[in-house]
Amino acid sequence: MATPDREKPQESGDEPSRDRVRVLIVDDSALMRRLLADLLGSAPEIEVAGVARDGREAVVQALHLKPDVITLDVEMPEVSGLDALPALLAVNAAPVVMVSALTQEGADVTLQALELGAVDFLPKPERNQLAEMRANRDILVAKVLAAAQSRVRRVRPRRAAAAPAPAPRPARRPPSRGPGPVAVPAPESAARGPCIVIGISTGGPQALSQIFPVLLPPLPPILVVQHMPGQFTGVFAERLNRYSHGAVTVKEAEEGELVLPDRVLIAPGGRHLRLTGHPPRVRVALSDEPPVRGHRPSVDVLFHSAATAYQSAAVGLIMTGMGRDGVDGCQAILAAGGFTLGQDEATSVVYGMNKAAFLEGAVKAQFALDELPRILQDIAGFRAEFESPTTD
Repeated sequence: MATPDREKPQESGDEPSRDRVRVLIVDDSALMRRLLADLLGSAPEIEVAGVARDGREAVVQALHLKPDVITLDVEMPEVSGLDALPALLAVNAAPVVMVSALTQEGADVTLQALELGAVDFLPKPERNQLAEMRANRDILVAKVLAAAQSRVRRVRPRRAAAAPAPAPRPARRPPSRGPGPVAVPAPESAARGPCIVIGISTGGPQALSQIFPVLLPPLPPILVVQHMPGQFTGVFAERLNRYSHGAVTVKEAEEGELVLPDRVLIAPGGRHLRLTGHPPRVRVALSDEPPVRGHRPSVDVLFHSAATAYQSAAVGLIMTGMGRDGVDGCQAILAAGGFTLGQDEATSVVYGMNKAAFLEGAVKAQFALDELPRILQDIAGFRAEFESPTTD
């Protein structure tokens, strides 16, 4: 068995506290191991259970220590974090938070890890930016504590683009009237139809990479705020676009572009995304205004603008993630006569944003993740059926 590094905070004879979140730190840099141990160990809710220097040692330590959360460096010699992740989930199934370099290559590998089952990630500073990481200590602690409450979702093999299969209906909706044909709208009528806005955070890359590959036209315009740094959102959009196999266009939103059917726009990290104008000529407006409730892009900002631009045709979906971003935006959509839905607890990695929206009456109903493709493919029909009076 590999021996833990000497910087491991827990001394022999210390009794581990099961009331605290026990963390295994995995990083090939002794400096980063020590820094992460110091920052996490300073939080009274967290106990650093041990450290590992590479993926192979991480698997051994995970099996032996049974931590509640693992922080995992992406780039390590011999056995990388991406290679070690499946084995870590197999031996312990503890939530994994990736520690990733803020580069395009680091973003791509990190997104692969999130799709494979890691629950969150933390940007890794360069050596001359360590003071910045200390300043963000509260963010690191919050991510680890949220990860401890999250669900590790097993990943199913990715399917090629195909028509989504019919899904069970969410709770609290009328009985099904049976499947019917989905009309293909003309461009003009589609532009005047519904617009779907999605707010999502922790667990989002895994959820959206499961849903988007099975979508086919016709689709209403879809805009997404995924809480993610600017270096990651472009790579994220490119990956989702590849998974769609050309059936639906997924791209990072650009200033001034038209909002169109059969297109998914991802808000750039670090910038707010608003919708301006009125159907059929609604455009994207990006801004560097201050964060709203700690977020830029903000789900609330997008949802409020969708309510203004589309009024009763706005549809808001609030999904997995910690915090309450999007709750006020859902209320704005409802006030404009629009429609809102929230992802359910059972299929969320973190039941936070969507839980707050549900408890505050900001969503009409909840849906399981597997139900989402069918809902997106015929949101107008879904809404009409949901809102129609029930009959005995």
